[in-house]
Amino acid sequence: MALGDWLLMASERGNPHARIDDVRSDGTAWSFGNEVTPLVHGATYFADLADRIAAMGEGDRIYFVDWRGDPDEQLNDAGDTLVDVLVAALGRGVDVRGLLWRSHWRKFGFHSERAFELGKTLEAHGGECLRDMRVRTGGAHHQKFMVLRHRDDPTRDVAYVGGIDLCHSRRDDHGHGGDPQPLAIAPEYGPNPAWHDVQVAVRGPAVHDVETTFRERWEDDAPLTSNPGRRFTSWLQAEDQDPDPLGEQWPPPPPVAGATDVVQIARTYPPLLPVPHDFAPDGERSIALGNAKAMSNARRLVYVEDQYLWGPEVGAHFADALRDNPDLRLVIVLPVLPDLDGTVSRMTQWHARRAALDPIREAGGDRVVVFGLTNDDGLPIYVHSKVCIIDDRWASVGSDNLNRRSWSSDSEIACFVTDERTESLATDAPAPDDVFPLRLRRLLCAEHLGIEEDDVPDDPHELFDLLVDSATALDKWYAAGAGDQPHGIRRTVARVHGRRRRTPWSRRRGRDRAARAAADILERSTGLAQRPPGQLRLLTEPELTAPQRTIANLLTNVFDPDGTLGRRETLRGLTKVGRRAG
Repeated sequence: MALGDWLLMASERGNPHARIDDVRSDGTAWSFGNEVTPLVHGATYFADLADRIAAMGEGDRIYFVDWRGDPDEQLNDAGDTLVDVLVAALGRGVDVRGLLWRSHWRKFGFHSERAFELGKTLEAHGGECLRDMRVRTGGAHHQKFMVLRHRDDPTRDVAYVGGIDLCHSRRDDHGHGGDPQPLAIAPEYGPNPAWHDVQVAVRGPAVHDVETTFRERWEDDAPLTSNPGRRFTSWLQAEDQDPDPLGEQWPPPPPVAGATDVVQIARTYPPLLPVPHDFAPDGERSIALGNAKAMSNARRLVYVEDQYLWGPEVGAHFADALRDNPDLRLVIVLPVLPDLDGTVSRMTQWHARRAALDPIREAGGDRVVVFGLTNDDGLPIYVHSKVCIIDDRWASVGSDNLNRRSWSSDSEIACFVTDERTESLATDAPAPDDVFPLRLRRLLCAEHLGIEEDDVPDDPHELFDLLVDSATALDKWYAAGAGDQPHGIRRTVARVHGRRRRTPWSRRRGRDRAARAAADILERSTGLAQRPPGQLRLLTEPELTAPQRTIANLLTNVFDPDGTLGRRETLRGLTKVGRRAG
């Protein structure tokens, strides 16, 4: 199939004001000759990032964007922190610039003060990291990427794109014992939450596209915040609100020798009021458009990992493909339960998940399976990755979740990857063994199954059955140790009704209690039989009462706003499978 059948043309991006495609003159919106490397787990990403920054010197450039940045987050086992690594780079003459979401009030559990702290520290050493609040009301800057460019050797240039924030709780590894610097989430995840996430390292011409995404935001004429109260607070704190000019953008790095990855950078930006973005006055929804275009080609297997998977529009996106292709199978990996433990927030998130999964299951029946993950301690692993792989031909890794917020309301970035060698293949022909989408799918499935990558089946039917069998075996093993009472995942999913308000003290007790309960079940199960390999658990969603559904439905627009409201377009229209953008 032609690359234009999988990827958006420049005219299909829906944003004629974007500068990202100006480097190409043929109407395409992708680049050739890239090498894309999957970085699964925060520990893998952070260590690679720290090593590469440590090798940078005079005249090199670091540009980064994130939802959150914790200055004291340790990037490696040596204890080097984010701020240590960036300050050291400044001392060697590296130009360091960053944009972090300013976020909402910290009394609501947000983190704007950490961005302020990082910005002040970098400013004191000659860098610049600004807090950016150019978002819709209730929206967020959710992009997560880092660009490293080298003045004297562009072959070393790299861009990191994905779901991993530069903050606490992200530096977990394949053992899933959690980050030594945890953030508190729902007590059922225990005192040190296990965290599953994915980033990619991109080398080659596509680095220029990621850098352009940074430059568009940095050089935007819109003020960093239009809120008079926030502007006054920044003035009182002597906070820098005026981005200094960047140097002239260097040409794209050369193609990587022998590399065949084709990369497209897609984004989400909402239309802003009262002052719109210069580069996207009507917004951009190329992530939603690109997902719809790629999904129209799905025939055999779609593999998804996501933090949310919310809403009827997302459900219809996959349900359409399942109805149109009776041999298509869909594998979904989600968090066992939401990260928030309040009664209202958890109820609303369950409702949003069911709004997506109910039509998917109705359309696909037993061709659909939904998994959660558990670690060796019997505690759930929080799934924060944002991955979609279609027929081992196309993959998306980014900051974007499968929900209305990521497709229309928040700022997001995604890296679409295919391989130039697949363009000459028939639709039903297998992809070459070393294409990125296939390698990523094998890598993720190998971890979840507890087997070697070479042992992961490529046949969709065989893989689907193996995943289900693995989860069934692990479910039965845990059930044997739990007896007749609801246990593990079944117990946490059932705890929707009658939840009481938690204090910080009771939350700590809840986390410790969850760890003890998991350890007790683990001990009893181990005494009966050897633990089956893998992490997979079959997931179901709790039934909500009619009043709960009514309340949750009313709150959905707060948790998952639709950025197309009030516009001629609709999110359903943007993401309809089989639709051609334009």
